Amino acid sequence: MPAPAFSYAVVRVVPRVEREEFVNAGVILFCAERRFLGCRLLVDATRLSARLGALAPRLETGEIVRHLAALRGVCEGDASAGPIATMSPSERFHWLVAPRSTSIQTSAVHAGISDDPGATLAHLFETLVAAE
Repeated sequence: MPAPAFSYAVVRVVPRVEREEFVNAGVILFCAERRFLGCRLLVDATRLSARLGALAPRLETGEIVRHLAALRGVCEGDASAGPIATMSPSERFHWLVAPRSTSIQTSAVHAGISDDPGATLAHLFETLVAAE
């Protein structure tokens, strides 16, 4: 039996939307067949600030970290994150990866196959975010 398909997007911090420069800050992955929706986000203000320093040295990273934590709450279905967090995993994924013109955006949605979505999420995070 072939491995199940998954979809993922990279979470980006875009300090100045008009310049279209960004720093990768996380990954969101959804696998319907495994009923898996997960995210790994860079929520260490010091690391995030160091990465964003060249693009926006005066950016308040504490606010960005709070917004990333709110995205995590929606992804995890934490009811305290608001009404969107109570939707189905598929609906939450599509809301999380919807195009935005704010300082936190996602890449285009990409697809793949994996027997272990959790391990794939960890690998994508290490490759696309942590390795920077």
